[in-house]
Amino acid sequence: MLISYRKNFLFVHIAKTGGTSIRAALRPYRWGGWYSIPLWAASQVSQLTRPRHKLGLKFPRHAKAIAAKEMLPEPVYRELFKCAIVRNPWDLQVSSWHHIRREKPEVLEGVKTFGDFLRLKFDPERPYDYMLDTSAELQHEYIVDLQGRVIVDFIGRYENLHEDFGTICQRIGIPTPELPHLRRASERDDYRSYYDDTLAEMVAQHYRRDLDLLGYEFDAPTATNR
Repeated sequence: MLISYRKNFLFVHIAKTGGTSIRAALRPYRWGGWYSIPLWAASQVSQLTRPRHKLGLKFPRHAKAIAAKEMLPEPVYRELFKCAIVRNPWDLQVSSWHHIRREKPEVLEGVKTFGDFLRLKFDPERPYDYMLDTSAELQHEYIVDLQGRVIVDFIGRYENLHEDFGTICQRIGIPTPELPHLRRASERDDYRSYYDDTLAEMVAQHYRRDLDLLGYEFDAPTATNR
């Protein structure tokens, strides 16, 4: 999550949706005004408490919108322009598969195929693992309140990342900076080629609420944005 009181926005960072690049592009707007010094000091202290952020001096990278809504004064949260990027869940799983194989292959020791990966990820009996569990989280939970109501102002799509990032910048009131290609995945086949009907249905069942709320289908996303 990235909050700018200078430009009055809150970006909710959902894993594997281009959020690292967006955070890098928007980070220069994080500071500004008289509160920069105490915010910077709080951020530095928070760095010393990783990975659990025990002192609660700033929101974690992948904090949900409800955390900001509950912790910030209501008028402050209401006036922020709140945005997030979401991604086709079937494509996200393929990206997660390649990311974990590249960054933490020990997590997938003995896992030989993409199908094995999905079965491991969605196995309710497996031990907790940060890499697996973060990418298995439901995207809609990042953008709704405790009653399931959407509490962000704009939902962009990874499939339309550059155009939707431009919309975000327009709403914030800043020139659109170049998005850096941080954590860019290597070229790979179309995500649909990784699936058979059984695997596709496995993802559909796990992400049913995401599909209903965000309008994704296996073959293509809808074009509707908030």
